[in-house]
Amino acid sequence: MKTILCYGDSLTWGYNAEGPGRHAYDDRWPSVVDAQLGAGIRIIAEGLNGRTTAYDDHLAQADRNGARLLPSLLASHEPIDLVVLALGTNDLKRHTGGGAAYQAAAGMERLISIVRGFRSSFGFATPSILIVSPPALVPTDDADFRDMFGGAIEESHKLKPAYERLARRAQCAHVAASDHCEATPLDGVHLDAANTRALGRAIAAGLTTLL
Repeated sequence: MKTILCYGDSLTWGYNAEGPGRHAYDDRWPSVVDAQLGAGIRIIAEGLNGRTTAYDDHLAQADRNGARLLPSLLASHEPIDLVVLALGTNDLKRHTGGGAAYQAAAGMERLISIVRGFRSSFGFATPSILIVSPPALVPTDDADFRDMFGGAIEESHKLKPAYERLARRAQCAHVAASDHCEATPLDGVHLDAANTRALGRAIAAGLTTLL
C-alpha cells in the first residue's frame, strides 16, 4: 500500500463557486486521483480554504500557514510515500504572500525543504514530492474575490514558469495546473466540477511516473 498526502488549499478541498459550497466528493481532484490510480493507493486529502505556502493570514480563524502545519501532518500520517504540494494561489493576496509569484515559489521551496528535512521517529523513508503550480486567475464580476486578489491575474501567469524553475532546481516532479484546467469566471479563482476532475487526471498521470 502506497500513501499519498495531498496538501493544498481550496482547490484540494473542493470549493464550488456555484454555491458557494463544496464539490461532490467524487469530483474533488484527490478523489479523482484515487480512482485513477486504483488499488494499492491510499489518498490523504488535506485541503484548507485560504492556505498559503508559508505565510500568515491574520484575518482567518484557522491557521493557514502551510509551512507551520506541514510537519505535524507528516508526523500524524507517516509513513508517507509521496507528497503532492498544491499551493500558491493564496500567496497572491497582498496581505499574505505579498502578491507575487516569486513569493509563492519561495514558499513552495520552503515546503519542499520541510518534507525532505523531516526526520521520522520510526526511520521511515523520506517521501517523494510532486509540486503543482496553480491555474491562472481569470477576470470576474465577483467584487469580493476581485478585490481580495488585488488584480493579480497577470502575476498568476508567472506561477507556472516560477514553479518549473523550482522543480528543476529542487529536482522534483511538477504538474502545471494551467495546462489542464481553467478557473471559473464566477469568482475568477476556483474550478468548476469538470475542471477539478481534469486537474485530478493530470496529477494522477504525474504521480504514475513516481510510483
